[in-house]
Parts: sequence; C-alpha cells; structure tokens
Amino acid sequence: MTDPREAGLTLDPKYDAAGLVTAVVTDVATGEVLMLAHMNAEALTATRASGKATFWSRSRQALWVKGETSGHFLSVRELRIDCDQDAIWVIAEPAGPACHTGARSCFYRRITEEGLERVG
Repeated sequence: MTDPREAGLTLDPKYDAAGLVTAVVTDVATGEVLMLAHMNAEALTATRASGKATFWSRSRQALWVKGETSGHFLSVRELRIDCDQDAIWVIAEPAGPACHTGARSCFYRRITEEGLERVG
C-alpha cells in the first residue's frame, strides 16, 4: 500500500521532533540555490499567506521574514514539497543578496583539496 503522504494531494508536512522541515530556496530566474533554512507550521502558513519567504530561526527561536531588516526579501513564486513531505522547495525572486554576508547565495564557497575556494 502506498503512503497517502507520498501519493496523495493533501499537504501534510512531516515535521521533525523540533517541529521543523528543511527549506531549500532557489532563484526563479537562474535555478541557483540561494539558501537553506527551516520552517515550522507557522512559518509555512505565513509564507503562503504573505508571498514572502518566512522561516523559523533555530538560534533565536523566533519567526523571521527573509529581508525584514535588509530589504532583500524573497518573493515566493512557487512552493514545492518533496515525496515524503519533509522538505520544502521555495522558488523565489530575490530582491538582493540572499546571504547575510552580502553574497548572492549562501553557497559561495567550493570545497577543494586545499580547503575552501570562493566562487561566483
């Protein structure tokens, strides 16, 4: 028998023990991975209602809207969920750098034999 969470059309996120799912954000125009964060049920609801990517900060134990202090909002164009509903794919239009360091993407370093190397 197929798991309804995997085969059905009902949104039923499988949150972890901390009440979170992983959220991967990509750029709608380029497909580039911009960042990885976490969402709880409240963050997912807020994202769907506002159209702005909203996450749960594990360090601050609070909701945060990406861009609320920098102005670099992530305008959500599409949300997808993986097969077993424990990860969210946020396809967004960024209004500036996605990384708090000012880099376009949080994934701005490549792992090499020598250590790390900046890319892009």
